Amino acid sequence: MAIDPTRGPHALPYSEPRLLADIGATYARFAIEQMPGRFDHVAVLPCADYTGFVQVVKAYLFTLPGIVPRHGAVAIANPIEGDWVRMTNRDWAFSIQDAQRQLNLSTLLVVNNFTALAMALPRVGSDGRVQIGGGEAQANGVIGLLGPGTGLGVSGLIPTGDRWTVLATEGGHVSFAPTDERELRVLQYAWKTMHRVSAERLISGPGIELIYQALSAGQPHAEPDLSAADIVQRALHGLNAVCSETIECFCGMLGTMASDLALTLGATGGIYVGGGIVPRLGELFKHSHFRERFESKGRFSGYVSRIPTYVLTADNPTFLGVSSLLADHVPDHDGGNPLLERVRSATDGLSPAERRVANFVLDNPRTVLNDPIAVIAQGAEVSQPTVIRFCRSLGFQGLADFKLKLGSGLTGTLPVQRTQVRRQDGTADLCAKVLDNTISAIVQFRESLNVESVDKAIALLREARRVEFYAMGNSAVVALDAQHKLFRFRIPSVAHTDASMHAMAAELLGPNDLAFFISSSGQPPELVRAATHALERGASVIAITASQSPLARKSTVCIAVDHSEDSSSFVSMISRILHLLVMDMMSVGLAVRRAPTMGPGPAQTDASGQLLPSPGVLISHIA
Repeated sequence: MAIDPTRGPHALPYSEPRLLADIGATYARFAIEQMPGRFDHVAVLPCADYTGFVQVVKAYLFTLPGIVPRHGAVAIANPIEGDWVRMTNRDWAFSIQDAQRQLNLSTLLVVNNFTALAMALPRVGSDGRVQIGGGEAQANGVIGLLGPGTGLGVSGLIPTGDRWTVLATEGGHVSFAPTDERELRVLQYAWKTMHRVSAERLISGPGIELIYQALSAGQPHAEPDLSAADIVQRALHGLNAVCSETIECFCGMLGTMASDLALTLGATGGIYVGGGIVPRLGELFKHSHFRERFESKGRFSGYVSRIPTYVLTADNPTFLGVSSLLADHVPDHDGGNPLLERVRSATDGLSPAERRVANFVLDNPRTVLNDPIAVIAQGAEVSQPTVIRFCRSLGFQGLADFKLKLGSGLTGTLPVQRTQVRRQDGTADLCAKVLDNTISAIVQFRESLNVESVDKAIALLREARRVEFYAMGNSAVVALDAQHKLFRFRIPSVAHTDASMHAMAAELLGPNDLAFFISSSGQPPELVRAATHALERGASVIAITASQSPLARKSTVCIAVDHSEDSSSFVSMISRILHLLVMDMMSVGLAVRRAPTMGPGPAQTDASGQLLPSPGVLISHIA
């Protein structure tokens, strides 16, 4: 039995047991989850004893009389692309839909094994890992994962707001590159039988055997045909010099691969090593050249030396990942998602076509969140208007309204993600993507907003003798909007859009003046030059821009807005909206802070009853 400490001791049991599985090329591991995060009836079955995926699952379930799981999640050592799964390192192939039917499961979630293992990492505590070497993980940094076993799995975990996004990759199949003469000799040996040598060919169980064959070639007393397990055992006990050299060479190769992954992902959250081989090496791996090779990156040695590396030692950590994915995909009916219960209870009152939509939503709630209406309609085998009628039958305005309520129940946050707008998108998909992308960006900005910076900026605005807004290009719209707001405050203002005027205007600033810069990238030299002039003249500088940008580094106060867009194809719409929101925050804050300090007479209001600040402050916008 294993318990996930992050679920807490008072978690309620699931209404029905859940089947969890980790299917590798050599072994199939199973567990039953009846309490969130607790894994019972753990069993390991050799894959070679069974003819296929369904057969090995049935064999495990046969050992559990009286336990009938309704939902299942399976991690498998293979890329998952559609319904048909064909394993790379074992001659098993199956249809997910057919397997679900044969196993009598309402839900069968099949994911790549390293996708599941990556999802487990945030829930693995310090007692489930061993750090190798130095470095310290940055909070909310990208995490990299690789693990040699029968193959070489590679994945990554990217923080997105309050959740993680997993990269499902086949990074183990990148080309192998030697870093010393010994590795070159191994590569040349492999070339004798392989046209192309990937990293997986050498950094894996079969790879250990290949390295041993290369290093022992021509040695008269070498033991022939040793398995990877035999080589590891002889190296652990110091019984064979060539076996020890083989494991040392293997660890060095893995160190290079790990640092390549760290640089590729910018994995400041750490690199984790899993799989079935490295955890068994224990102290031998800890004292190997792995970390030395990891940090050997020339000009970037300092960068990677700050990144920690860990070996996963937790028992069956993949179960944590598939459990988390299944919990997101199918919330438990008891105390689960209220909207799904509403859909379930309303099913009998729906038309037959709308009932098909309801069943599709109940079986695929996580998929429905991000799929366009055309995909949902196709999955439910109905027309697109039927999907809309289904939503309205439940009291929603349409599909977008339904998705927002569904996502709030599943995750506690808005369910949208950034989705690329494509030229072939229909109007409905285009509108949905623009809305979803904007909502997602606003939610993420809300989580990352430094309120203290906003407060400091409002204080500077209140005390400034003169304020000038500097912007150019797409950000000029924000300056015009700010000008309109300031006129409503009865503050004289003007907006200029000529970038050539920035430096000249900044040179006229002085102490007690405020220069306000707006830029998505923070890179334009005209703005950076103007900010420099403003500081030299004694003025304060506020910047709404990307953190770590040249403009941000010039600012007295930076309100960071980090949102990248492809402005070469589309106007930077979302960045503009985020900048407008910052200006709204500033305007409201300025009005609220100024209200108590108005003159002795009655406070002035506009036609709508909004408080107006007292006149007398000149603010000009140069955009």
